[in-house]
Amino acid sequence: MKIGGLISVAAAALVATIAGVGGTLPVVLAAAQAVGATPDQASSWVSGLGLATAASALLLSVRYRMPIITAWSTPGAALIASTSGVPSFAAAVGAFVLAALLILLTAAVKPLGRLIGRIPPSIAAAMLAGILLRLVMAMVEHVPTAPLLVLPLIALFLVARVFLPALASLIVLVGGALLAWSLGLVKPLPSLGLSTLVVTAPAWDVATLVGLGVPLYLVTMASQNLPGFAVLRGSGYQPPTQPILAVTGAASLGTAFLGAHTSNLAAISAALCTGPDAHPDPAQRWKAGPFYALFWGLIALFGASLVGLFGALPPALLATVAGTALLGSMAGALGIALAGEQDRLAAAGTLAVTVSGVTLMGVGSAFWGLVFGLLILGVDRLTKAKR
Repeated sequence: MKIGGLISVAAAALVATIAGVGGTLPVVLAAAQAVGATPDQASSWVSGLGLATAASALLLSVRYRMPIITAWSTPGAALIASTSGVPSFAAAVGAFVLAALLILLTAAVKPLGRLIGRIPPSIAAAMLAGILLRLVMAMVEHVPTAPLLVLPLIALFLVARVFLPALASLIVLVGGALLAWSLGLVKPLPSLGLSTLVVTAPAWDVATLVGLGVPLYLVTMASQNLPGFAVLRGSGYQPPTQPILAVTGAASLGTAFLGAHTSNLAAISAALCTGPDAHPDPAQRWKAGPFYALFWGLIALFGASLVGLFGALPPALLATVAGTALLGSMAGALGIALAGEQDRLAAAGTLAVTVSGVTLMGVGSAFWGLVFGLLILGVDRLTKAKR
């Protein structure tokens, strides 16, 4: 392989890593805060995600000679961030373990994967849209208290997405950090330090398992793994479904005890490594995987420093970075949810219940949104069948 080709795959892997981490780490930190993680647990969470991503991307890319790029579940982190009523961080870890076990079960039992695939895309997309909408709304809610920070960053995002859409959220993060520093809103920066992994024994709270664990599994499968397979197939590859689910599920299970939520196939980050910009020869693009694993290994090593660095930034900035990063995904999910007239009412019901944030019997709104949407859909189809 020529040096130029090696540089191109390494550059693609670096851009994919920076774009994936810089734009969505605030979502992960919001998730950690929502379930009561301590700073040490939050840094262990990030480091665990780095380990899972590095190990799974390296193993799969080298084994199958494809650019099989993995990542943390951003929609999953958004789900956790929007969840209320989780009794403890240990209960959240229990939900992470359950989600990982369900992914492994999907890899082992093909009918289960087909069953998940039968959930109407409109309903799954409506649940995702409801989850993301709450985080996008949080960005706007900071406008009255920090207009000089939030409004310029929204304008910067709108301009950046025209010229560099893949890096728009990263540009907002860098520009926002500089703006926040000029406004005197940045706390003293922490010193550089290595991560310490914190093992947490899971607590088996039934309401959290049902209200967080099951939706986390569904969101990861429907909003990450399925699009990730589509990206690979769209680039001309034929990825092995069951082994990929088995590896990502095992990685998720192993790092769940470190406080990390699910790892899965990447979509946007993968697109940066599977196309001709990574390498003109599709047979050589798999080499982006080892470079990608190297960069994520560094993230695992310095996860504590990343958490400390982001902790020094003002909450309004983190909310704006997360909101702009998720705006496109929310728009896409809304488009899919409401596109078909036949399922539109069911999708609207799913969206309304999910975004409400309601907790019933200790179970969160994402699960009830899915149940309500499927109930409407079932009644509609039963009524039409009797006519």
